[in-house]
Amino acid sequence: MYQSLLKSLNRLNPRAWDFIQLTRMDKPIGIYLLLWPTLWALWIAGKGSPSLANIAIFVLGVVLTRAGGCVINDWADRKVDGHVKRTAQRPLAAGRISSKEALVFFALLMGLSFLLVLCTNAPTIWLSFGGLALAFTYPFMKRYTYYPQVVLGAAFSWGMPMAFTAETGELPAAAWLLWIANLLWTVGYDTYYAMTDRDDDLKIGVKSTAILFGEADRVIILTLQSLALGCLLLAGSKFDLGGWFHLGLLAAAGCFAWEFWYTRSKDRMRCFKAFLHNHWAGLAIFIGIVLDYSLR
Repeated sequence: MYQSLLKSLNRLNPRAWDFIQLTRMDKPIGIYLLLWPTLWALWIAGKGSPSLANIAIFVLGVVLTRAGGCVINDWADRKVDGHVKRTAQRPLAAGRISSKEALVFFALLMGLSFLLVLCTNAPTIWLSFGGLALAFTYPFMKRYTYYPQVVLGAAFSWGMPMAFTAETGELPAAAWLLWIANLLWTVGYDTYYAMTDRDDDLKIGVKSTAILFGEADRVIILTLQSLALGCLLLAGSKFDLGGWFHLGLLAAAGCFAWEFWYTRSKDRMRCFKAFLHNHWAGLAIFIGIVLDYSLR
């Protein structure tokens, strides 16, 4: 239904479709991967009953900030994407949207996100500036370091401490275990994503963990995923989460094991599907958290 709606919009207004593609609204995987960890933190902070207002604020905030992150990423890569097979037809790279239009649109999306943050409290507002800095910085990291995925992980995890401060006004030390867990998980799945472009990236001089890890890529990804689960186990003990949460982690571990097996040939499309598959791991953990609180 969602895809049908977008296709109808494309027929009615091709120009609008260019902006939908710029924000990747036609490819919601990034929303899912950003949403589930944010909801983990929000549910834990609210002890299973977060406020409806905060749920609405953070769900809308995830959609807007992910859209803005895609815009600034494509703006930063507008002279690079044309040399990569998978990204050559993106609106900025193909010239269907101008650089000025993209920057104005980014500012609009970030402005709307900030209006949502203003509906929370002072600690959350202050934390939001860190999130904005990370979102703006990430796209440029691939030119200077082999660790752009780490910056992405920090950005994709920043909604977690914000969820705690919005829900409770405080940021417990154990919340950073969730943040570290999500950072490690993000580096893992985004390395799968980077493996799909590794050959093109080597030609044009773009850096990534996929290039850095080399032949050890899949083993390191699985190690990062295992460390993420370990951090989540520690966080679960700090927040008194029980059996259902552990079942969620077990399901996520099964997802990670399948991805490791599925990518054994290192075929680029299999790596891309493994990246997409991480959505199910995040969802499984969220379901485990929800059930753990609701079935006590």
